[in-house]
Amino acid sequence: MIHWTEHGEERSAPWRSESNAAAPRRVVLADDTLAADTAYRLACEGTGLLWRGDFQNARHLLQALMRRADKKPKAKGAKAGRKAQAAGTAAESAIPAQAFHLHRQAQAQRARTLGMLLVPVEGDRTIALRRAPDWREAFAEAWGPANGTACVVSLREMLGLVGAHEWRKKGVEIPALGTPQSPRRIHPHYGVFSPVRGEYVDLVAQAPLPARELAFDIGTGTGVLAAVLARRGVHRVVATDQDPRALACARDNVHRLGLSAQVEVVQADLFPAGQAPLVVCNPPWLPGRASSSIEHAVYDEDSRMLRGFLSGLKAHLAPAGEGWLILSDLAEHLGLRSRDQLLDWVAGAGLRVVDRHEVQPRHAKAADATDPLHAARSAERTSLWRLAAL
Repeated sequence: MIHWTEHGEERSAPWRSESNAAAPRRVVLADDTLAADTAYRLACEGTGLLWRGDFQNARHLLQALMRRADKKPKAKGAKAGRKAQAAGTAAESAIPAQAFHLHRQAQAQRARTLGMLLVPVEGDRTIALRRAPDWREAFAEAWGPANGTACVVSLREMLGLVGAHEWRKKGVEIPALGTPQSPRRIHPHYGVFSPVRGEYVDLVAQAPLPARELAFDIGTGTGVLAAVLARRGVHRVVATDQDPRALACARDNVHRLGLSAQVEVVQADLFPAGQAPLVVCNPPWLPGRASSSIEHAVYDEDSRMLRGFLSGLKAHLAPAGEGWLILSDLAEHLGLRSRDQLLDWVAGAGLRVVDRHEVQPRHAKAADATDPLHAARSAERTSLWRLAAL
């Protein structure tokens, strides 16, 4: 619950956060008269700003807060300039793992600050503010049917929710799913990682298949890799996940693509029952703690999923079968995991490397020299490791 005072009365409402952000301990009312500098100061102090003005002005204020959060401080005077230069040099010379953790801390602080601008949502999922849009469909997709309970939501998180709704409607074009004449769009649901990094999909689309009768897709997410395997002619694909949103998303995409006869989506922690001549997994590529549900597609605390896949793979491989591990080496360039450690896990699981196919990522950050992690991102490669039992 969050609490505030309005018209001399104590009020409260449930706090809703998909990112598991803590509710602001102090909340004040805010409207169109609030100056951006004042709003930013309050937000940095951890004060929630419950909006009572024009909705579109709230969006403008959020943009102003973003500009202030992203603005680099100006050094004043020669001494300050030298100190800033020294700090910059220290940051540049920091070991990659330190730079990564500092970057995550900065991101978390930025998210907390920008998350202080709050918007009330009524029990019927309408927004009772001037010029507020009707986003009930987007709310229903993310939260389920309206239950008559009002709540308060961060405007930044709300905009992310609506952005996910638009991605779901539009879909993501996946050329590896076939010709333009056939359905080849994946529609990611809210909270399910979108397959915007096409290089790992291309690796699965091009690697030589060891067999076509059956494949397991472990941690299917949107179902994109299961769909690619089915389009490549694998007769039956069992796709697993344990997240309810991912399961619903994968089933929806399999149905849209007309692949329901080939692809079965089942709830499981990693492997389904039985063995298959091909077992595919694209685990999160960075060891670390996820701060929201969607970050579980990127961060794998203690490399749990990666190690679980490797340790259980041999038991689920049919004779002469292959396991395909699709993994970025960004963690290696950041000093979070070594190649030797990965290979030790492979050998310790009774597996050997048959072959490895590699591709350079094409995402925008890999070419952004201003990114704090540019050195690691520019060296990153995504690999498909073909593994077999010893």
